[in-house]
Amino acid sequence: MAEEVPQPLNYIPEVILKKRKNNEEWAIRRKLQLEQKVKRLKSDNFVIKKPEQFIREYRDKEMDLVQMKQRGKKRSRRALVTSDSNLLYVIRIGGKSDMHPRTRKLLYSLRLRKIFSGVFVKADARILEILLKVEPYVTYGYPNLKSIKDLIYKKGAGKIDSERVPLTSNEVVEQALGQYGIICLEDLVNEIANVGPHFKEVTSFLCPFALNKPEKALQGKKKRFVDGGDSGNREGQINELISKMN
Repeated sequence: MAEEVPQPLNYIPEVILKKRKNNEEWAIRRKLQLEQKVKRLKSDNFVIKKPEQFIREYRDKEMDLVQMKQRGKKRSRRALVTSDSNLLYVIRIGGKSDMHPRTRKLLYSLRLRKIFSGVFVKADARILEILLKVEPYVTYGYPNLKSIKDLIYKKGAGKIDSERVPLTSNEVVEQALGQYGIICLEDLVNEIANVGPHFKEVTSFLCPFALNKPEKALQGKKKRFVDGGDSGNREGQINELISKMN
C-alpha cells in the first residue's frame, strides 16, 4: 500500500491574522457602544406622551398654518422694502414642534434646515412673500460689506461634488466659479454685496452659514423685532446680530 503524501498545511500570514483579530475586537466594541447608546437614549429621552400633549401639538401646528396664511394676506410685500439694498441676510432663529409642515417646507426652500443657520438672498417678490409667511421663525436685514466679508472669511464653505469644502483658498472659489469670472474670495464678496449677475450661482455654491448661538442677543420671543421681539426685519441692525453670532 503506497504511503500517503503529507499535504502541506494552509499558511495564513501573520498580518492577516492580526487584521482579523483587530476587526473582531472593533466589531465587539462597536456593538457595545451601540447598545449603550440605545440604553442611554431610552433612559434619558423616552417619554410616554399623554393624549392631551398630542392634541396640543396638533392645535399648535394648525394655528401656525392659519397665522401663516393671515400674514400673507394682511401685510403688503412693499412693507418689507425699506432700503435701497436688494440684498438680505436671513437667519433661522426658531421652529420645532409647533411648526406646521408647510412652514417647514418654506424654510427648507430658503435652505434654512437648522436653527442658527443663515443665508444670503435677493429681496425679490418671491423671497419677500416667503419671509412674511415664516416671519416668526426668522430674522433678517440688510448686511453691510464688513458683515459679508466676516461671514465669508470666517465661516464660508462651498459645495463641491456634494461635499462641504471650507473656503480656505482662492483655488476652491476658482474651481467652482471660475467659469463666471469669479476666481477669488474678494470676487465672491463683491458679487454678493452688489447682487451681481451671477448672484444665484454664488449663493447656490455657498453652504448655509452655521452660526453660533448668541448668549443674550436673542430672547426666544416670536414677536417682531420692531415690537420688542426677535423675529422679522431688523434692517441695518442685523449687522450687530451677525457680529455676535459669527
